[in-house]
Amino acid sequence: MQPTTLVILLLILMAIAYQFGMRRSVAVAGGPKNLRSLHSRPNYYGYYTAIWAGLPALIVVGLWAAMQGNFIIDLVIADLPPDVRSLPPERLGLWLNDLKNLAEGNIVSGEVSPALRAGADHYLSLQQTAAAAMAVVVLVIAVAGVSFAMKLISPKLRARNRVEGVVKVLLIFCSSIAIVTTLGIVLSVLFEAIRFFNMVPFMEFFFGTEWSPQTAIRSDQVGSSGAFGMIPLFAGTMLISLIAMTVAVPIGLMSAIYLSEYASSRMRAYAKPALEVLAGIPTVVYGFFAALTVAPFVRNVGESMGLEVSSESALAAGLVMGIMIIPFVSSLSDDVINAVPQSMRDASYGVGATRSETITRVIFPAALPGIVGGILLAVSRAIGETMIVVMAAGLSANLTANPLESVTTVTVQIVTLLVGDQEFDSAKTLAAFALGLMLFVVTLILNVIALHVVRKYREQYE
Repeated sequence: MQPTTLVILLLILMAIAYQFGMRRSVAVAGGPKNLRSLHSRPNYYGYYTAIWAGLPALIVVGLWAAMQGNFIIDLVIADLPPDVRSLPPERLGLWLNDLKNLAEGNIVSGEVSPALRAGADHYLSLQQTAAAAMAVVVLVIAVAGVSFAMKLISPKLRARNRVEGVVKVLLIFCSSIAIVTTLGIVLSVLFEAIRFFNMVPFMEFFFGTEWSPQTAIRSDQVGSSGAFGMIPLFAGTMLISLIAMTVAVPIGLMSAIYLSEYASSRMRAYAKPALEVLAGIPTVVYGFFAALTVAPFVRNVGESMGLEVSSESALAAGLVMGIMIIPFVSSLSDDVINAVPQSMRDASYGVGATRSETITRVIFPAALPGIVGGILLAVSRAIGETMIVVMAAGLSANLTANPLESVTTVTVQIVTLLVGDQEFDSAKTLAAFALGLMLFVVTLILNVIALHVVRKYREQYE
């Protein structure tokens, strides 16, 4: 039985256990008229029984699925011929990979030997046996859980407290997964970045003005040492982000003010979803639009004015990125403006202020902390964009402030360094982790500043 099918059966059993628990609670209370004798409502007794039916069984399913693969492989290896078991670990691993592919009906790397065929058959047999055993064990545990919960149900059982305790533990577990995942990402990037700084001087990376990570595999080849200065990459990132925010902030903010203060309810019902459609467009579509439409338009306009414009420019990428971020700024600003109490608007109108004066002198100052925080979050979104820059701004690491020239960003270089087969013992590949660490630090600082601004200048209105 497949794990998915088993989980579905457990969910069905939990639903049945819920009904049994409710009926049992009513029975021990002496009927529907005596429910006040119960500590909790009948539905909590149902939840309590369902938890005992599903939670231990689901834990067993997870542990079994995690350990089953290695356990089966150990049994298969123990049954292999001595000449196969004595293979070096690398060759044995490849042999086992072919065995799994053969058992699953996939293509193997070489000829199918009798030993490989016998091992694949044994592997399939063990998988089937393990699946059947898991189904039996899990269902027995689920039924035993239902029986145990039914015996515990009594008028004095604090079912609500126990159910809420289990839910609290599950919420803490889910929160811990997010925290542990973030910590794992940071540590994995940090350790590889430390390896990079053991090869490349710290000062060269932070203060170098040239970026050319092409290095040779052997020291006797030409180009055995590259240039790893991050300043051109971060300069290009900041230039494109600045152009994007110059487009997104005014348009997004003005759109939010119009939708929240001037637009009728009917107009808002159509305009706001239409504006937020931009947020659902894939970034690769924006990249096509930038490369095929905006970049040629910018180049033609620049050449008509006598300017030298690169075929891939920071201006084209920044303009399209700004269009992409407009819904982000608009939605956040609209939510913040709508959160300003209506009593402040009424008070402003009551002293004779016009609508524009109310917006500029009352509503906007009250919503400013939230707007600033939203803009900083939008900056983080712009810094992390990759596809638009790849297709519209190019890959040249130029240290320039001219928006008409081709530049690149940190995220683009990370993708470039990690594409294809790479050796993770070279400075070229490890440079991607150093760039990722610095990008993480920059975005973290922006997020911290945004939270600080919101918390420091937030005002509470009664």
